[in-house]
Amino acid sequence: MKNLLNSLEESLALSPVGVAVELPGGTLLGRPDADVRLRVQDRMALVALAMGEIGNVGAAIVEGRVALEGNMRQLMAAAAALLRLDPARDVQMGWWQRVLARSRSRAAHTLAGDARSIRFHYDLSDDFYALWLDARRVYSCAYYREAGMTLEQAQQAKLDHICKKLLLRPHERFLDIGCGWGGLLLWAAEHYGVQASGITLSRNQHAHVQQQIEQRGLAGRVQVLLLDWRELQVAQPFDKIASVGMFEHVGRAQMPRYFAAVQRLLRPGGLLMNHGITAGGLDNDGLGAGLGDFIERYIFPGGELLHISAALQHLAGSGLEMVDTENLRPHYARTLWAWSDALEARQDAALAILAAQHGLEEGARALRAYRLYLAGCALAFERGWIALHQIVAQRPSGQVEHGALRGAQGDYPFNRSYMYQGAPAAGG
Repeated sequence: MKNLLNSLEESLALSPVGVAVELPGGTLLGRPDADVRLRVQDRMALVALAMGEIGNVGAAIVEGRVALEGNMRQLMAAAAALLRLDPARDVQMGWWQRVLARSRSRAAHTLAGDARSIRFHYDLSDDFYALWLDARRVYSCAYYREAGMTLEQAQQAKLDHICKKLLLRPHERFLDIGCGWGGLLLWAAEHYGVQASGITLSRNQHAHVQQQIEQRGLAGRVQVLLLDWRELQVAQPFDKIASVGMFEHVGRAQMPRYFAAVQRLLRPGGLLMNHGITAGGLDNDGLGAGLGDFIERYIFPGGELLHISAALQHLAGSGLEMVDTENLRPHYARTLWAWSDALEARQDAALAILAAQHGLEEGARALRAYRLYLAGCALAFERGWIALHQIVAQRPSGQVEHGALRGAQGDYPFNRSYMYQGAPAAGG
């Protein structure tokens, strides 16, 4: 233990912010006037801290075995200094680990299992999410097209960025897989005049979107279904499909089936925009240093990440053609810091909301988990441990005369000028 403590003291000395660690017996390591103070209650939490297992330290904070004083930005700066390994690239999986991981993925991602996982996260509390998301409750990476944008402006820019990438036109049939609280679904209908359908597994989100449809007078033009993507059957395929922040929940074992379903639901020549978190390393479906375990336990049960190369391989295997890919990684870091700062400023209100719905103990536990989750993910995107890719793909029609250029075989123009043109006027 003495060696571990010596090692911990060395790591604390390298931290860009002052950190103090109070041991169970009262001994203090680090600076007495530190910006961040951790009061460790048990031996296992101390070992995790000394070993740089920052995800396990986070779990100890959530469970009350480590008390935290200090803000999240300071804590994350200290956490990065405590790391011993790269959480993305120092994760190695042998063939047997791959077999086990695939088996776990297949077992976890059933219809019932995915419904439980989605409701565990998204049905926590609508009022809680409304405290720190923008007014539209867009719960995915914003697009800071201009440096001075607010979160609200950047989320609107993201919604429009997606619609432009999909070349949405009035009266087209548009599907949003995993539509959340309806931000993209409603934006596409109101600004681009599409006939929009959304699906979600969250009862809270479904009820909220249905209410928004009625309040905005969009009945008959927009519908939302409480449905799994594997269960969606349509008589006529969609012209355009978006999947935003959803394919992280699909699981590696289900990925071929997922892209095959998208291909089936998309008309020949139609476009897909798949927006999702991807792994920073080639050989991992989560983060090391205990970070992946933390997210699995407290935030997103069953979440699995693929490297962009693996995602593109599955997409191609389904018969879809990737025509454009964009990495928005630093945009998500800024988005997460905006969410984190907003939650930090509203902790009292957040605790009151969560305690009213889940009891004081569980509410406080959930609040600690989300504070760490938002700031920890911001750090992960900043450091490149994870990324955010927007993939535009089309289902080739097989007709060489179809499209703006001979051989295009679809709606994609095979240049990027369309992204920077004004939005088309919404249809009636």
